Amino acid sequence: MGKVTGFLEFERVEEGYAPVAERVKHYKEFVIGLDDAQSRQQGARCMDCGTPFCNSGCPVNNIIPDFNDLVYRGDWKNAFAVLDSTNNFPEFTGRICPAPCEAACVLNINNDPIGIKSIEHAIIDRAWAEGWVAPRPASVKTGKAVAVVGSGPAGMAAAQQLARAGHAVTLFEKNDRVGGLLRYGIPDFKLEKSHIDRRVDQLKAEGVTVRTGVLVGAMPAGSKVTNWAKETVGAEALLKDFDAVLLTGGAEQSRDLPAPGRDLDGIHFAMEFLPQQNKLNAEGKFKGQLRADGKHVIVIGGGDTGSDCVGTSNRHGAKSVTQFEVMPMPPEQENKPLVWPYWPIKLRTSSSHEEGAQREFAISTKSFQGEGGKVKGLVTSQVEFKDGKLTEVPGTEKTWPADLVLLAMGFVNPVASVLEAFGVDKDARGNAKASVEDAGGYATNVAKVFAAGDMRRGQSLVVWAIREGRQAARAVDAFLMGKSELPR
Repeated sequence: MGKVTGFLEFERVEEGYAPVAERVKHYKEFVIGLDDAQSRQQGARCMDCGTPFCNSGCPVNNIIPDFNDLVYRGDWKNAFAVLDSTNNFPEFTGRICPAPCEAACVLNINNDPIGIKSIEHAIIDRAWAEGWVAPRPASVKTGKAVAVVGSGPAGMAAAQQLARAGHAVTLFEKNDRVGGLLRYGIPDFKLEKSHIDRRVDQLKAEGVTVRTGVLVGAMPAGSKVTNWAKETVGAEALLKDFDAVLLTGGAEQSRDLPAPGRDLDGIHFAMEFLPQQNKLNAEGKFKGQLRADGKHVIVIGGGDTGSDCVGTSNRHGAKSVTQFEVMPMPPEQENKPLVWPYWPIKLRTSSSHEEGAQREFAISTKSFQGEGGKVKGLVTSQVEFKDGKLTEVPGTEKTWPADLVLLAMGFVNPVASVLEAFGVDKDARGNAKASVEDAGGYATNVAKVFAAGDMRRGQSLVVWAIREGRQAARAVDAFLMGKSELPR
């Protein structure tokens, strides 16, 4: 696909960033996308590789060579049609997906992969600008009603697919706005919320009823999970009023760090810190917001959520930001012959890291120190692998100043009380127990109750959530109608 010799003629072109000094002053997106000529040149690099591993590397199985070729030829409208056929929300994935498709690109064996994510970004932004993205309400209604609980990317994708199949869909969200982690986890400077808002408008135009501020089930006492619900609906009511229920809540239970001094003031989960800033950006105020201004900030956890804490802390005006990762520093370049086409472990430096942060690897927090009940520092030691497990290195203890500690060590499972309210069996990790088989997939042990996304698979990527939402919608449709025409 693309130009036969394009991969020999053209180099990869990366999307640009606004200067650091400029972008840290606001919460707007700062990525400079590819223009028409750059996009077409990237599309030209797509090889006639025979077996496009990018397709299988992409969780939603985007038909990547086809839309690359269409962009190269300047047929943007059909490129959007191909992209839209597999991905409900390319504007989300084109901004925040880590792009496993690019890791699987055949060109990536010995060269830089095609900028698939940047092409996807260019296609969908053009589609919105040209008015090609339009509601597709069902021409025939089935008379069946489906409740989708959780409005993150899995819930949104499922609701859209089920509405297009003709079902009466109600989307429940415990917070005040649709989007789940996209809304109240991903910073605005990575994903402006207007992208979500216009998809919500599309969902409503396709017949989806949206109910925000509604908690389904219950929250455990003392939970730190963001919950701005104003009313509660019991599981029994949903089972009575709907022909099927699809649970698509997130893996919202954050992993804790039960070290001495954990109860000191100033130690918080990342998902206490990040949603508040997004709420402030949306409404212009937030009473009692956690702030990093003038503070020594320690972020414990080296993943994307930790990186988001770094970027947000820098925008607050933190005095210093340090990010801890318990694993050793990965290599700057992976061993491609060994790992391709799979996702490689290598050092990744985010735009937030470039804005200013000290990164520490192979480090473990032993205790927190405080004065007057407030955290003032923490004690660490270096760790190394010995006999297959991380072991403290003697003589490496160090005390770090810290006025704000953010725990960004991943998520362990969905909120258990929601699953328990429906009587859904859980797997060993606390997720909803359900398979992904073509027949009977996504169904739980409870009649007419299904589960998908992080609720079923555990913490994962937005693109995986979209895939599971689409597949679960097909499973629900087949359950209700005996067959389904929805794509899997």
